[in-house]
Amino acid sequence: MRLVFAGTPEPAVPSLRRLLASDRHEVVAVLTRPDTVAGRGRKAVRSPIARLADEHGVEVLAPTRASDPDLLARLTELAPDCCPVVAYGNLLRAPLLEVPKFGWINLHFSLLPAWRGAAPVQAAIAAGDEVTGASTFLIEEGLDTGPVFGVVTERVTPTDTAQTLLDRLAETGAVLLERTLDGIEDGAIAPQPQSHDGVSHAPKVTVDSARIVWTLPPAIVERRIRSVTPAPGAWTTIGETRLKVGPVQQTDVTLPAGRVAVSKREVLIGTAGTAVRLDRIQPQGKKEMIAADWARGAHLPDDAEAR
Repeated sequence: MRLVFAGTPEPAVPSLRRLLASDRHEVVAVLTRPDTVAGRGRKAVRSPIARLADEHGVEVLAPTRASDPDLLARLTELAPDCCPVVAYGNLLRAPLLEVPKFGWINLHFSLLPAWRGAAPVQAAIAAGDEVTGASTFLIEEGLDTGPVFGVVTERVTPTDTAQTLLDRLAETGAVLLERTLDGIEDGAIAPQPQSHDGVSHAPKVTVDSARIVWTLPPAIVERRIRSVTPAPGAWTTIGETRLKVGPVQQTDVTLPAGRVAVSKREVLIGTAGTAVRLDRIQPQGKKEMIAADWARGAHLPDDAEAR
């Protein structure tokens, strides 16, 4: 099939790479978010998908909005049979959805109808799910509500961060996406409506929502921190210092919620149950470091609290 691949961040790369190597499908263009400006030199930075397309000499379409009429015109000229989508980052609406004969097929990193929305991997970890996965579905105008072609499951380990889990799902999901496209071309699979039971939502994780709430039980604190590691990163303030906090370990030490206890080898912070042990932290504007090393230099008072 002739494909126009839509995607932007690094987790979309395994899928595009796999389709570029396919003997059955031809990627005639990619659709991605526009270049961003970053660094001291304020240089334009291509998305990971745009960079991979450049390497393979594939046309890159990068409109500011998916509703741009020039995009519709160019997509119509390209006449794709199908448009696979992995984390594109823009809403797709009619008449764009009507261009490809077989529609737009999205790879979503959850077992739909669970965790519809922008942050399914983060939501699965924060909720303590033991199993998650990826789904391929036909995009319609609702948010991740379209009928499902196939799924693949993935166990969530007790130490998974959003990054490690997403890395695995990106690889297994790429295989699922290719097999889904093969099945569509062969007429061997048909999408099945999503169940009305088990629907849950995973809104975008913001910096504000990544702030640690120390009055929660330790298991929830620990999971929430892993769910936003490395981005946007869990954070708290101790005194006047804002700290980005890496994954923590639960302990059997009891401290009041938010109370900081420092020894030569460790930094503990109280929760609604037992305290958690900090491993690595990053003070704002500084490099990441071992929490105990930072605390020794910070000369924290005995009644220091995290908020």
